[in-house]
Amino acid sequence: MAFGGFNDNSRQTPMSDINVTPMVDVMLVLLVIFIITAPMFTHAIKLDLPAAQAAPAPEKPETVSISIDGAGRIFWNDSPVEQKDLGIRLTAAAQKKPQPELQLRADKSTRYEVIAQVMATAQGSGMTKLGFVTDPKDAARTNTAPGK
Repeated sequence: MAFGGFNDNSRQTPMSDINVTPMVDVMLVLLVIFIITAPMFTHAIKLDLPAAQAAPAPEKPETVSISIDGAGRIFWNDSPVEQKDLGIRLTAAAQKKPQPELQLRADKSTRYEVIAQVMATAQGSGMTKLGFVTDPKDAARTNTAPGK
């Protein structure tokens, strides 16, 4: 709220007009600063970088998929395998360089005993990379919040 000036006694109420002159002055100063500094942001430094050759990326190891169905049958990359043959295959896979990653897929209704036996066989044969595969779509449908 601005007040009248220079002994203006004819007006009894305060002036309600906004004085925008200081705001325009500040905006013009900022505009000039941005116009001057903008080319500095786009200025690139010219460098002569050294050339280097990187070693080729290591090849990704193969993946071995072991599936266990609800009845406890074991599958090696979708082909059935017996428990005794599983140890032989895992030992052969553990000797490969790089060692393949073991992905364990088990049915919801599979007994934990069978899964534990497969994991123990894998560990005993020298496998170091073991991952569990799940289906997030089914997990989202079966896990509902209480009260819903």
